[in-house]
Amino acid sequence: MSDNASRGNVVLVHGGFVDGAGWQGVYEALVDDGYTVAVVQNPTLSLDDDVLVTRRVIDAQPGPVTLVGHSYGGAVITEAGNHDKVTALVYVAAFAPDKSESVNTLIADPPPGAPVPPILPPVDGFLLLDREKFPESFAGDLPLAQARFLADSQVPWGVEALAGAVATPAWRTKPSWYLVASEDRMIPPPAQQAMAERIGATTVEVAGSHAIYVSQPAAVADLIKRAAGA
Repeated sequence: MSDNASRGNVVLVHGGFVDGAGWQGVYEALVDDGYTVAVVQNPTLSLDDDVLVTRRVIDAQPGPVTLVGHSYGGAVITEAGNHDKVTALVYVAAFAPDKSESVNTLIADPPPGAPVPPILPPVDGFLLLDREKFPESFAGDLPLAQARFLADSQVPWGVEALAGAVATPAWRTKPSWYLVASEDRMIPPPAQQAMAERIGATTVEVAGSHAIYVSQPAAVADLIKRAAGA
């Protein structure tokens, strides 16, 4: 492989309450191994808009794409993954809706005893997590100072984005991989396992919080490499 050759193209899609900066560790692990990586910055105002933003990033890639989504980003890649360039989907502690399902649909009936994410009542159509409860719920395996920074730099999540329903789930025609975060207190691990099984994903389980893409970048990057090389 020449110095200018790429092992493949990877597009990373963030979830709700955060932006793409959290992917830095995963980005660096992939770039260091020769991958071309793009990080989507979705406004999370509506699912349709985020799918369009993501598709524009996929359009710009020079070849086949492994498309990766964390949390709400899983809903985005489920629709955006129908792009002709996308060859594989990777869900990282992510929602994986079926046709006509939304994030709201998937969180409507949590497993008994599951932790309740500290989502505050909507204000002007946007949601935030309780800043004091954010570290424990979202980022329990990060240093407290880093978790507090994520809490204080939250991106308001539009309620329309949670209500956006998938029209054509790409996992029905594209191979999928799923990383279950076993210590997740936002999306219960049993729910992650059930979604992974439903979509027929190749699944790994890693000890980590909902912010596993930040706390365990090597494990996340390893699964992406497996998907890209399949």
